[in-house]
Amino acid sequence: MIAYLSGKFSYKNPAVVYVDVQGIGYEVNISLNTYSHIQNLAEGKLFTYLQVKEDSHTLYGFFDVLEKEMFILLISVSGVGAATARMMLSNMKPAEITNAIMMNNAAVLESVKGIGRKTAERLVLELRDKVSKLATSGTENMHLGNTFDQDALNALVALGISRPVAEQAIKKIVISEPSINNLEALIKKALKAI
Repeated sequence: MIAYLSGKFSYKNPAVVYVDVQGIGYEVNISLNTYSHIQNLAEGKLFTYLQVKEDSHTLYGFFDVLEKEMFILLISVSGVGAATARMMLSNMKPAEITNAIMMNNAAVLESVKGIGRKTAERLVLELRDKVSKLATSGTENMHLGNTFDQDALNALVALGISRPVAEQAIKKIVISEPSINNLEALIKKALKAI
């Protein structure tokens, strides 16, 4: 799995960007939301999702992790493919999709091309709980503050610790020991605090 690409944007349009990573060019499908963030950048980092099908490998890129997580949630719903999810993220920001789902507002989702009434209702029904967790972790991650804390959180989640439990443990350690600056130490202390 390719988690992200960091390099020069050798070609950009509102649907596709070519990312040159040390001489290797990756074609990455993007949403308008991502394009609006990178259109004036010569280089940068895109979080990616690789979709493997029998006849193709397609790479999707996102300006931030929240948009990537929303994309993955959207394509988990029956009847919503990658093209439809990308269309949704081109028309609405992840926070707007989250609000529409949490408020049971299928009509807002229906306004996106390719989303009918049944699909919109299915999105609301299937994603309500998942989206509320995503919204909660998104706001809590903002309070975690920096990539150091985020790296520790990702490591704990990769070890099988649930995200909310990991976030609480990291917060507890960061508050009690604000001078901690070693990632390994933070992870070990957080594991002991769980």
